[in-house]
Amino acid sequence: PVPRSTRLSAAAFPSAPGQGARGCVATMGMKADPSEGPVRTFIKGFLTGFIEAIICYPTEFVKTQLQLQSKSNPEYSGIMDCAKKTVKTNGFMGLYRGAAPLIIGSSGKQAARWTGYQTMANNLKDDKGNLSIFSRMFAGACGGVSEAVLAVTPIETLKTRVTDDMRRGTGNYTGSLDACVKIIKNEGPAGLYRGVVPTIAKQATNQAVRFPTQFYVLKFMVGDDKEKQKNPIFNGIAGAAAGAVSVLLTMPQDTVKTRMQGEEAKKLYKGTLDCATQIMKNEGPAFFYAGTWPRMIRVSLDVGITFCIFPLLSKYI
Repeated sequence: PVPRSTRLSAAAFPSAPGQGARGCVATMGMKADPSEGPVRTFIKGFLTGFIEAIICYPTEFVKTQLQLQSKSNPEYSGIMDCAKKTVKTNGFMGLYRGAAPLIIGSSGKQAARWTGYQTMANNLKDDKGNLSIFSRMFAGACGGVSEAVLAVTPIETLKTRVTDDMRRGTGNYTGSLDACVKIIKNEGPAGLYRGVVPTIAKQATNQAVRFPTQFYVLKFMVGDDKEKQKNPIFNGIAGAAAGAVSVLLTMPQDTVKTRMQGEEAKKLYKGTLDCATQIMKNEGPAFFYAGTWPRMIRVSLDVGITFCIFPLLSKYI
């Protein structure tokens, strides 16, 4: 058996705060540690997601606020202005409004992503156990679809509704749990899946980009040096780069998703395409990239922290 201190971590990344566990071994085209069972994966995924979400959530909150505000009458001039006004009005913990579902859901998101990715990747490997770039992208997309349907959409719906409620000052919800109960009561379970189409598009693109990008950035930095491939710092840097690239390719989907999950979305938009059309018509193409910087900061931290923490957790769990 491989000594615990030398185990390869399983990499994971995320689009949303708390990305999951074992993709690093897979992204390197290497076989996973046979002792890496689902219980250990779940525990490491939960801990990694919890730590990452605590660190990164304020940037996700600011990003959401910037995307929800009106272009013609904006409440905030930028990232720092939004953060300052939120803290002044609601205190520092105001930056964590709506964080509970995102933090708690990190382990589920990781499990869904890894299961979808690894299942497809195992079926696409060649005789030597390697994946081509296109196979890696397709497997990543499958992982993205899995997490979008099973975890990301309901989690981000709650986060967005609570954030939008606080921004409007309507006081409909006292927190994430209260929002969940009221949405299901008034709109049924489907209310938690508003915006599922752009979320699937975003998460599938995220993972299709991040898996191969992380693999090739890491390979560029360390080559075939197996010891350096296990280094948490190198993994973190490669993950952060992959996260930044994916943000640039998925901001339009993320903006549409956020609008579709807002409090007034049901009244304002007939569906995903109508929402995108209205944004283009009323606010212009540049608005699809509203909140790019806070999201890029959050995602880069998210993916980098995840890749960094997992090798460390593997030594103790």
